[in-house]
Amino acid sequence: MNDHAKPSDEQLVAYLDEQLDTDQRSRIDAAIAEDSVLNLRLQWLARSSLPFQEAYDEVTQQAPVDRLHAMLDTLPSPARPAMSRRWFLAAAAGLVVSGVLADRLFLGWQSTQPKNNWRGLVADYMALYVPETLEHLPSDDATQRAQLRTIDARLGLSLLPGQLALPRLELKRAQILEYDGMPIAQITYLDPAHGPMALCITRSNSGSRHFAHERRHGMNVVYWADMEHAWMLIGHNPASELEQMAKVLRGRLSA
Repeated sequence: MNDHAKPSDEQLVAYLDEQLDTDQRSRIDAAIAEDSVLNLRLQWLARSSLPFQEAYDEVTQQAPVDRLHAMLDTLPSPARPAMSRRWFLAAAAGLVVSGVLADRLFLGWQSTQPKNNWRGLVADYMALYVPETLEHLPSDDATQRAQLRTIDARLGLSLLPGQLALPRLELKRAQILEYDGMPIAQITYLDPAHGPMALCITRSNSGSRHFAHERRHGMNVVYWADMEHAWMLIGHNPASELEQMAKVLRGRLSA
């Protein structure tokens, strides 16, 4: 793995499965320590509920196991000093069926998802947050303004710390996440009573929408939309409290 390359999902899965050597694990440990988004991605993969085992059980029955054994037997021993028979068969079978498997997994999973699942993606990340995630972050005005300018540039907004201020809550960080080319702004707060909370924004052309509620990962969500953006507040706060805060923010940001 290149020292400067961000680990791929395949490498992160191998890391979680303890299939990497000490040097490779050390490189990923260092990358995780330097990149909070990568750390969250690793935790998301660790929590994934996609039916990988069932999918592999089905498709690997179709793999030509006898032929793969014969291929392995033709390899000279020095050429495979650290390669177990089970590892080789799994890798070879994976190459044979990876295209079919990927299609089945993705299409099957995608068919169960709402057409616009950005709120679910945000909730997956927010479920990993604890107060310690945010406590150490700088929250001075200059830092906040610089972070908000990054959001403004990607989402066509004009945000100021004063517009985002909420009673009792401390504004901790504003950052841009991205999924499948779609930028998502995440503005996080720390509530001394209920822990991490976030205002999240992405572009939307589905038209204006009034406040609506849902629950994800044990958290309350209130969401709405204007003509250009979709918005959501998510946290462990009571739903009625979140809606009151959403009304304050919507009033300020649409003025």
